[in-house]
Amino acid sequence: MAGANKFEVLLFSLGKEEESGQEETFGINVFKVREVMVLPPLVKAPRRPGAVAGMVSLRGEMIPVIDLPGYCGFRRTRQPGVLIVTEYNQRVQGFIAESVETIVRLEWDAVHRPPDILEGQYGGLVNAVAEFGTDRVAMILDVEKVLADMAGVYDEEKLADDLPKVPEGTTVLFADDSAVARQQVERVLSAMGARSVVCSSGRELLERLAGLKEEAARKGRRLADCVPVVLTDIEMPEADGYVVTRSIKEDPACEGMVVLLHSSLSSEANRAIGEQVGADGYVAKFDAKALAEAVVEAVARRRGEQGRPRADQEARAAGARQG
Repeated sequence: MAGANKFEVLLFSLGKEEESGQEETFGINVFKVREVMVLPPLVKAPRRPGAVAGMVSLRGEMIPVIDLPGYCGFRRTRQPGVLIVTEYNQRVQGFIAESVETIVRLEWDAVHRPPDILEGQYGGLVNAVAEFGTDRVAMILDVEKVLADMAGVYDEEKLADDLPKVPEGTTVLFADDSAVARQQVERVLSAMGARSVVCSSGRELLERLAGLKEEAARKGRRLADCVPVVLTDIEMPEADGYVVTRSIKEDPACEGMVVLLHSSLSSEANRAIGEQVGADGYVAKFDAKALAEAVVEAVARRRGEQGRPRADQEARAAGARQG
């Protein structure tokens, strides 16, 4: 479904909310799910982070198991529950849920940013709301947030350590629907000396791009000279990263812009789809140094293209003098 602005979501329940007693439907992208099983007995690891319920051995690999109901303020009413084994940001972990419902196919334009009233609920873990069926909605989880809280992988000191720099005045336009991911990318770009134009969805990025095109036209400059690099997540409400990439690559006004996909969808299939829609590079979340190096390379590539016409003119002039 990727590449067609569609995706599939595994729907599940976390039980009943502690305060209201209500049961909500949650969703996770099927691309990130390895398998679903009955919750096995857990090994209680010493000094584990608060969100980690324990460890489980799967085919010889020990993986952490995260208590999503407890993290989000729910209590399970049915035992033993299920374990959803996922891969995020090149890490494998399991998430406890009460039950799994089904898989539904959705279009990204049916997925919206959550209303303000929801953003602080469920541990701040909901980053989108998806409509499906006739009158149902599912809360799409920002799993990067719970992983950040669990592992501390987005500490500012770690992100900004020994990163390469870009030329002064470099602007990077980027979009990610995860608040945690936006913060980490902003910190990396700031540490590199780049200016950030930040968006929380694919649609917002395309809207901001339209405004930047008008601004560049007023200044009599090419858009790619003003904003050489676009960095986009793949999974985003209203327009995914593949749609964003295709839109940029098909727009003559965006010629020369370098588009990088930055995603926790780490399979080769996702990389191949990115290439099909014209992406210039793919960076798996989250490695600050790899991201910084990709941006530096993209800026250097753009600056090289800027210098090529002048070099060609000088070569032609030298040839004419010799003739």
